Amino acid sequence: MKLVIVTAVEEFQKDVLKLFKNANIENFSSSDIDGYKNRPSLLMASNWFSGEKAGNESSLFFSFTDDEHIELLFNLITEFNTKLETNNPLKAIVVPIEKFI
Repeated sequence: MKLVIVTAVEEFQKDVLKLFKNANIENFSSSDIDGYKNRPSLLMASNWFSGEKAGNESSLFFSFTDDEHIELLFNLITEFNTKLETNNPLKAIVVPIEKFI
Protein backbone atom coordinates (compact mmCIF):
# COMPACT_ATOMS: atom_id res chain seq x y z
CA MET A 1 0.00 0.00 0.00
CA LYS A 2 1.16 3.51 -0.88
CA LEU A 3 -0.11 7.04 -0.53
CA VAL A 4 -0.74 8.90 -3.78
CA ILE A 5 -1.13 12.69 -3.64
CA VAL A 6 -2.41 14.83 -6.52
CA THR A 7 -2.60 18.61 -6.64
CA ALA A 8 -4.55 20.66 -9.18
CA VAL A 9 -5.81 24.18 -9.67
CA GLU A 10 -9.51 24.50 -8.85
CA GLU A 11 -10.41 24.61 -12.54
CA PHE A 12 -9.37 20.95 -12.91
CA GLN A 13 -11.08 19.55 -9.80
CA LYS A 14 -13.80 17.71 -11.78
CA ASP A 15 -11.16 16.34 -14.16
CA VAL A 16 -9.17 14.88 -11.26
CA LEU A 17 -12.31 13.23 -9.90
CA LYS A 18 -12.82 11.58 -13.30
CA LEU A 19 -9.19 10.46 -13.39
CA PHE A 20 -9.50 8.82 -9.98
CA LYS A 21 -12.69 7.09 -11.14
CA ASN A 22 -11.06 5.92 -14.39
CA ALA A 23 -8.11 4.55 -12.40
CA ASN A 24 -10.59 2.57 -10.26
CA ILE A 25 -9.55 4.43 -7.12
CA GLU A 26 -12.84 4.53 -5.25
CA ASN A 27 -11.67 5.70 -1.83
CA PHE A 28 -9.91 9.03 -1.62
CA SER A 29 -10.04 12.35 0.18
CA SER A 30 -9.68 15.94 -0.93
CA SER A 31 -9.00 19.31 0.58
CA ASP A 32 -9.04 22.90 -0.66
CA ILE A 33 -5.62 24.54 -0.58
CA ASP A 34 -3.93 27.71 -1.83
CA GLY A 35 -1.18 27.15 -4.38
CA TYR A 36 1.71 29.59 -4.73
CA LYS A 37 4.48 30.14 -7.27
CA ASN A 38 7.55 32.22 -6.54
CA ARG A 39 7.58 35.20 -8.85
CA PRO A 40 10.69 36.94 -10.19
CA SER A 41 11.42 40.14 -8.27
CA LEU A 42 11.03 42.29 -11.42
CA LEU A 43 7.47 41.06 -11.83
CA MET A 44 6.74 41.68 -8.16
CA ALA A 45 8.14 45.24 -8.36
CA SER A 46 5.85 46.08 -11.29
CA ASN A 47 2.76 44.88 -9.40
CA TRP A 48 0.68 47.66 -7.82
CA PHE A 49 0.31 45.59 -4.65
CA SER A 50 3.84 44.21 -4.75
CA GLY A 51 3.77 43.31 -1.05
CA GLU A 52 0.90 40.87 -1.60
CA LYS A 53 1.37 37.30 -2.70
CA ALA A 54 -1.76 35.98 -4.32
CA GLY A 55 -2.42 32.27 -4.13
CA ASN A 56 -4.32 30.18 -6.61
CA GLU A 57 -7.29 28.26 -5.33
CA SER A 58 -6.28 24.62 -5.65
CA SER A 59 -7.24 21.15 -4.53
CA LEU A 60 -5.27 18.33 -2.97
CA PHE A 61 -6.44 14.74 -3.42
CA PHE A 62 -4.98 11.71 -1.70
CA SER A 63 -5.61 8.00 -1.47
CA PHE A 64 -4.07 4.93 0.10
CA THR A 65 -3.97 2.40 -2.72
CA ASP A 66 -1.84 -0.19 -4.50
CA ASP A 67 0.75 0.03 -7.29
CA GLU A 68 -1.64 -1.14 -10.01
CA HIS A 69 -4.12 1.69 -9.43
CA ILE A 70 -1.33 4.25 -8.99
CA GLU A 71 0.29 3.24 -12.29
CA LEU A 72 -3.01 3.64 -14.11
CA LEU A 73 -3.63 7.03 -12.44
CA PHE A 74 -0.16 8.27 -13.39
CA ASN A 75 -0.71 7.22 -17.01
CA LEU A 76 -4.03 9.09 -17.07
CA ILE A 77 -2.47 12.20 -15.49
CA THR A 78 0.40 12.14 -17.99
CA GLU A 79 -2.07 11.95 -20.87
CA PHE A 80 -4.19 14.75 -19.33
CA ASN A 81 -1.16 17.03 -18.91
CA THR A 82 -0.05 16.59 -22.53
CA LYS A 83 -3.35 18.12 -23.68
CA LEU A 84 -3.21 21.20 -21.42
CA GLU A 85 -3.10 24.69 -22.83
CA THR A 86 -2.18 26.25 -19.48
CA ASN A 87 0.94 26.27 -17.33
CA ASN A 88 -0.84 24.47 -14.47
CA PRO A 89 -0.31 20.74 -14.93
CA LEU A 90 -1.61 18.21 -12.46
CA LYS A 91 1.13 17.17 -10.04
CA ALA A 92 1.30 13.76 -8.41
CA ILE A 93 3.61 11.99 -6.00
CA VAL A 94 3.71 8.58 -4.35
CA VAL A 95 4.80 8.00 -0.77
CA PRO A 96 5.53 4.47 0.50
CA ILE A 97 3.72 3.47 3.68
CA GLU A 98 5.88 1.60 6.18
CA LYS A 99 3.22 0.86 8.73
CA PHE A 100 -0.54 1.28 9.06
CA ILE A 101 -3.49 0.20 11.15
